[in-house]
Amino acid sequence: MKFCKHGVCPRRMITDKLKSYGTVKRKLGLSVRHLPHKGLNNRAENSHLPLRKRERIMQKFRSPGGCQRFVSVFSAVRNLFVPPAADANALTRHIHRLQAFAQWRAATILAA
Repeated sequence: MKFCKHGVCPRRMITDKLKSYGTVKRKLGLSVRHLPHKGLNNRAENSHLPLRKRERIMQKFRSPGGCQRFVSVFSAVRNLFVPPAADANALTRHIHRLQAFAQWRAATILAA
């Protein structure tokens, strides 16, 4: 049995050192190599860091719904102001920020 949902079958399974992963692998009949290692899955874990940081900040909300409403608006606004990673020099970042503030002013004037 192969689990190739995206067209490419995985060659290895990298997990932490929890013993139950090997049991699950055997029960599913996976034929991939299992590498239980503490640091090899850092790439996957690091991709979640911005979300984890926001979750930690949001612990002060009274309800998950209030947190979700804030995060959905905050993400959209943040994406407006944070320049793309390709903007390497200070001038392009400055121009991006000026354009973002102009768009923000136009949006808030229209909303008011």
